[in-house]
Amino acid sequence: MPEGDVLRLTAARLGTALRGSPLVRADLRWPSAAGLDLTGATVRESVAYGKHLLLRLDDGRTLHTHLRMDGYWRVVRTGTREASGRSPAVRAVLATAQWTCLGMHLGMLDVLRTRDEPRLLGHLGPDVLGDDFPDRLDEGARRLVVAPARPVCAALLDQRTVAGLGTIWTAESLFATRRWPWTPAGDLDDDDRRALLLVARRLMSRAVAVGRRGGLGAVELAVHGRHHAPCRRCRTPVALGSTAGPGLRPDGGERAIYWCPSCQAAG
Repeated sequence: MPEGDVLRLTAARLGTALRGSPLVRADLRWPSAAGLDLTGATVRESVAYGKHLLLRLDDGRTLHTHLRMDGYWRVVRTGTREASGRSPAVRAVLATAQWTCLGMHLGMLDVLRTRDEPRLLGHLGPDVLGDDFPDRLDEGARRLVVAPARPVCAALLDQRTVAGLGTIWTAESLFATRRWPWTPAGDLDDDDRRALLLVARRLMSRAVAVGRRGGLGAVELAVHGRHHAPCRRCRTPVALGSTAGPGLRPDGGERAIYWCPSCQAAG
């Protein structure tokens, strides 16, 4: 599932393409949005909150989308064959006179009043990449221990703790802090929790910067996706577990967790 860094880059790309020009086409292929016409409205702001994308229009409405596992947005020139949006994977088409944005395989789509956004997103924790995250750091640290016995890896993946982290940056943050992923969240003291969240923010911010320059493929990961590969720090083979435990493979609702058994030893 795309994480907060990908959503930041997506929001920036959509904003560059759509902001400031009226929509000449707005085709929303979603049951709850059937019949809604956004044509003529202008995107005034394109922002991400965690894993959620918000296109705020000048008529007081917001188009909210979530990519889920497979979703993404494409930006192509209006009038080209690609801009026709004929693929059954297309869930939304938004076009200005110059650019067309195609929402592919989207997992969620809503149109709501901009002032009602808190009703949609209010259950989420602070956005790790948000400008206000330093001011909300203590809130995130408190949310991390709402269930003290829960493994810290599972607590970080819970969007009610902080918004934007997925399996990639959870694994990378725990590796960077040498934390065993299944440490009970309640075992971390206040300083540990704040430090962990700040490391997550630093790593994700760097990924956004790298993505702007050369694409996310240029980001070098320490452990995620590197099962059996040598740890970049100590050369121990990287291990794969899940939120259910170090010896349990991802299955059903459990999420994959990569870690170094040497650098992130239990205890």
